[in-house]
Amino acid sequence: MAVTLTTPNTLLGALQPKGETARLATNIGIVVLGSLLLTLSAKINVPVWPVPVTLTTFAVATLAAAFGWRIGVATVALYLMQGAAGLPVFATGGGMAYLLGPTGGFLLAYLPMAYIIGRAADLGASNRPLALFGAMLLADAVLFVFGFLWLLTLAGQAGWIDQANPVVSAYERAVQPFIVWDILKMALAALTVTGAWQIVKGKA
Repeated sequence: MAVTLTTPNTLLGALQPKGETARLATNIGIVVLGSLLLTLSAKINVPVWPVPVTLTTFAVATLAAAFGWRIGVATVALYLMQGAAGLPVFATGGGMAYLLGPTGGFLLAYLPMAYIIGRAADLGASNRPLALFGAMLLADAVLFVFGFLWLLTLAGQAGWIDQANPVVSAYERAVQPFIVWDILKMALAALTVTGAWQIVKGKA
């Protein structure tokens, strides 16, 4: 039975070896390498509170678009498991306490983000910049909604939230400052993947 974890519409699908065993080994290696890249992207950050500015959304979007949804989600899942196990893979640490803290909603939302973008790539968006960018914006919006709702569940315990108006306070402190930057990151991720796709197809 063939191991089909990505499609020929993705960069990984176009470049991976033909043999089933080699393809499986490549996929496993890609997941591990991808989790390391996510760690690196998290460490490139501006440590603002409660949610630091990092390159992780750019990395998640790029990897999911390049790998497809199965490998993309597996990569994010491995990254989150590493963090939950206590490895310092997140912006300022690791462990379950970190994962359940203010940034936890954003971290867990990387899973649906990777699925949405990876699914679009599997369906052929890798060579269509506007379609891929649109999928990335949708996925990023899901991430913001999930992260924002998570923050509201912590509002009663958080000193950084104005308890008189927690909804506006959470939005202004942990969502609004990131919107423009994330749009730019999604645009760069879409251009990176579609540009790489054109190079790969040009050499085919």
